[in-house]
Amino acid sequence: MAEAENFIQQIIDSDLEAGKVKAVQTRFPPEPNGYLHIGHAKSMFVNFGTAQKYGGKCNLFFDDTNPSKEKTEYVDAIRKDIEWLGYRWEREVYASDFFDVIYDFAERLIEMGKAFVCDLSPDEIRETRGTLTEPGTESPYRNRTPEENLALFRAMKAGKYADGEKCLRAKIDMASPNVNLRDPVIYRILHATHHRTGDKWCIYPMYDYAHPICDYMQGVTHSLCTLEFEDHRPLYDWVGLTLGFSPKPRQIEFARLNLTNLVMSKRYLKKLVEEGSVHGWDDPRMPTLAGLRNRGIPAGAILDFCARAGVTKANSECEISYFEAVVRDYLNLRAPRAMAVVDPLKLTVTNYEGEEEVPFGINQFDEHAGERGIAFGKTLYIERSDFSLDPPPKYYRLKLGGYVRLKSAYIVRADEVVTDAAGNVTEVKCTYFPESRSGSDTSGIKAKGVIHWVNAERAVDAELRQYDHLLRDAEYAGQDFSERIRLDSEHIFHAKAEPALLAAPEGEVFQLMRTGYYKKCTEDDRLVLSEVVSLKDNFNK
Repeated sequence: MAEAENFIQQIIDSDLEAGKVKAVQTRFPPEPNGYLHIGHAKSMFVNFGTAQKYGGKCNLFFDDTNPSKEKTEYVDAIRKDIEWLGYRWEREVYASDFFDVIYDFAERLIEMGKAFVCDLSPDEIRETRGTLTEPGTESPYRNRTPEENLALFRAMKAGKYADGEKCLRAKIDMASPNVNLRDPVIYRILHATHHRTGDKWCIYPMYDYAHPICDYMQGVTHSLCTLEFEDHRPLYDWVGLTLGFSPKPRQIEFARLNLTNLVMSKRYLKKLVEEGSVHGWDDPRMPTLAGLRNRGIPAGAILDFCARAGVTKANSECEISYFEAVVRDYLNLRAPRAMAVVDPLKLTVTNYEGEEEVPFGINQFDEHAGERGIAFGKTLYIERSDFSLDPPPKYYRLKLGGYVRLKSAYIVRADEVVTDAAGNVTEVKCTYFPESRSGSDTSGIKAKGVIHWVNAERAVDAELRQYDHLLRDAEYAGQDFSERIRLDSEHIFHAKAEPALLAAPEGEVFQLMRTGYYKKCTEDDRLVLSEVVSLKDNFNK
């Protein structure tokens, strides 16, 4: 057996060696109440990855116990996200598949004297639950007979009571130091249409009660959850032991993935969508997997990030700059290079006539990428910021009398400028040196700077979109974001791009030289270049 890489695998290795399990079965358990975000990618990485390591199986398990918030739209989106990341589930299972079984187990708990129907309101239950230092107060309905509880529970199921009028609670210990064991609610009345079962049910099980039952019914051996469920594990075990599950699934908790500057809550993400603060769940600024996919971030980069983040028991927070660094590293090895000019300034090569193709390296890190030709001509565009009439010290770009190399082409010298009535430079006239062609330079001219360019005659118009983080600061994204949201986080610029970008496949990601990584797409016959990640690395390694 290979050496365990994390504490979860150490536990599983121990269980296998002790003969507690013969094969590993996990499940990925999203609730279909919104789109998955990058934090769920970590959970997928753990659940699917653990099953893969041990040659086991992983189910896709939809926790659909709250019909008021769940939709088929979200089910479809979750499936798409999982497939995009390259995972395949053994079975697709729903909590609603087991509603009849879950109900039958509830009746068994009532008959065992382990559950009772309570008439207290949700607020009254909270008020009588006690504190971390004081025990709770028993419900006045706690000692109803099993026969009375069974009749009331069946009346709840028959729809005789309104929402919140009654509930079913497990009878455990109101003095337990773990608040989750103080007679928790395990069924509530909810008159809502379910996305799969319709109006068959008007009572629905609580997650903490349904969770161990659904795991058991699927044959899950190791129920891998994020750390917030650690305090719920005693209830998970109580349900399994009380109902006599054998073998009983084992719950193991790991730290969830938290990233700075991102809204990492489906409730808040849904609010952003509903209030129109973003274009939708797949807005490129959203941390949803749909948003990251739409932005152009490769699935492989996300999996690489999850692997680097590791599986730990302690909660921590990861800088968004680290995630961006991982994406940048991934794309740097794979993305073809191209050129686009965001703020174009006309550059006229006065001593050049005609047009020629110069070889342009597609990706220096990919030995199979090769080269393609780009057209060099008399009239070009360069970035306005790459020329200065009053350059600062150590300015290695273009200035009057100064030399610079045009990427993959020639060295040029700026000779004069043309200005408008306001004194703004509208054109730079330069001289090129034929002997300075890239790859065969014999000119002897030393040019410290290299700038990118596009052929003005062949360039195509492009809309360049750049994005800021949704949150202005790096505080933990689980806090209320309303006052920290950056609504002006999308910026649109006009650019001139080489025609190869227009001809490229939809969705292909390029490194725009000296600009960043951008995804090519077409909208209303317009070329759109959408920022994936900048070239600048802000992560302090």
